[in-house]
Amino acid sequence: MKGLLKFITCGSVDDGKSTLIGHILYDAKLLYADQAKALELESKVGSRGGAIDYSLLLDGLMAEREQGITIDVAYRYFTTDNRSFIVADTPGHEEYTRNMAVGASFADLAIILVDASQGILVQTRRHARICALMGIESFVFAVNKMDLVGYKEDVFRKIEADIASLAKEVGLVHVQVIPVSATEGDNITTKATTMPWYEGSALLPYLETVDASGTVEDGFYMPVQRVCRPNHTFRGFQGQVEAGQVAVGDTLTVLPSGESAKVESLLVGFNQVEEAQLGQPLTVQLDREIDVSRGSVLVKQTGIGTAQTASVKLLWMDDEPLEVGNEYLVSLGTKQVAATVTDIQYQIDVNSGEQLPAAELGKNSIALCTLHFQTPVVMDEFRHHKTLGELILINRVSNMTSACGVVEAVGTAAQQHTFEGHGLSARGDVFDEFYYNVEGLKVDKIRPTRTTFQIGDALPITGASYAYPTNFDILVVRDKVAIIVRDGQFKDMVTLADYTYNDVPVVNGRGFALQVNSAEDVAQFIVESADDSLSHDGAWYDKWLRFETYRKIIFHDSFWSI
Repeated sequence: MKGLLKFITCGSVDDGKSTLIGHILYDAKLLYADQAKALELESKVGSRGGAIDYSLLLDGLMAEREQGITIDVAYRYFTTDNRSFIVADTPGHEEYTRNMAVGASFADLAIILVDASQGILVQTRRHARICALMGIESFVFAVNKMDLVGYKEDVFRKIEADIASLAKEVGLVHVQVIPVSATEGDNITTKATTMPWYEGSALLPYLETVDASGTVEDGFYMPVQRVCRPNHTFRGFQGQVEAGQVAVGDTLTVLPSGESAKVESLLVGFNQVEEAQLGQPLTVQLDREIDVSRGSVLVKQTGIGTAQTASVKLLWMDDEPLEVGNEYLVSLGTKQVAATVTDIQYQIDVNSGEQLPAAELGKNSIALCTLHFQTPVVMDEFRHHKTLGELILINRVSNMTSACGVVEAVGTAAQQHTFEGHGLSARGDVFDEFYYNVEGLKVDKIRPTRTTFQIGDALPITGASYAYPTNFDILVVRDKVAIIVRDGQFKDMVTLADYTYNDVPVVNGRGFALQVNSAEDVAQFIVESADDSLSHDGAWYDKWLRFETYRKIIFHDSFWSI
């Protein structure tokens, strides 16, 4: 018998998600007699002319039944002769996307329903992206309502081709496409005679046999949830094994401290064991006293490290927009730490996958952002170690979950540099645009789609809100690098220590003109910029920099249309 399969059903409004799962439960005789009788009685007062309305098995809220849609996530547990299942039936309406994301966070497999009469819709694409974002690797696209299109093969094949394109665009790993009719029961629990051209499996038999275990992670790691100290002789560290296995005598490293110790004993529950494996709740006792607390991670042969900066792909779920500079509490592993959104690198167009510039994010948007954590955090890229690569952002005032996301790149790898050459790299904001947002009554700094320039590349020295001379130098003090621009071209790149003033205009890494007239002025600016004892206040910036020399702020109705 196959192991437990946790799956989610999702798709657009009225695609038939609840009806499909209800039909599985009914046809497979997975209901108690009184449940089946109640379903038949309730269906008689419904809208299907007395025919059984299978969605009533899952749409349990009064508001759902009144509106004919799913609002909350409905969880059901059922078992067949071949497998046990937990299914999360999630809402299709865009307003309840956050509920759908919660359901996706627990699942190993996603069933995405597509209405055969409508094809792939924007919400279908959004749900596919969210499921992939949550780490789901196995997908079933159930092309539903085939009865409404006369069970035509050509309709199915066209949708199947569109799904293949979507899977390639989003990067879906394992995809199965099955034509079904949830109301009529075609291809739900048994093969349908109405679609002889389909040679694959029906839905339930496929779910009973599919392997949705996902990618095996390297090494052993266990985030510490609790320090157990029942008496003065025992100090154990409790958590769940998230990858690999550990045995008595193994040497473990504790992050973030980096200290190491050997495993003296292991307990699963109250039972002492010699080794423990993935998924087990575990208490670890080490052979010496070292600094371990909640939020620490015990690791062995993982390559996991600590970082204070990360590139994170976020699904924004708050009614209030996400803006650069906002601070949130971030839960990652068993650690909770404050972090600031320092950059929205780009927003992802849900329909096309295009990377778009954005100054802020609205509800249900997906974007790649940069987070700077208050302290170094144990983390890894989500594709390598999921538990240490998935996170949520919590509003510090309301305590509401504002976003969920995954770590795409860690530490310095998260800094996608603007300029690279001679083994040097620097991130400059010289090509960002400044708009006065008439709707928001504030200045928005809009970053174009990120581009990394190499020596010899032509540069976009003129934009909507900036215009640089054809010959100038850029001093990126934070990266200790100077960029030489000649004839509008990225000519060269040197360290600040090797930089020579060439009597051409000079700007800083944000494109503000430096008030310098000699090599001595430049040297003084560099020294003062690096001197932390100086007060780098408004007066200091006024002394050295001029915003308006090459930049200006232009009016715009809304950054969404930029």
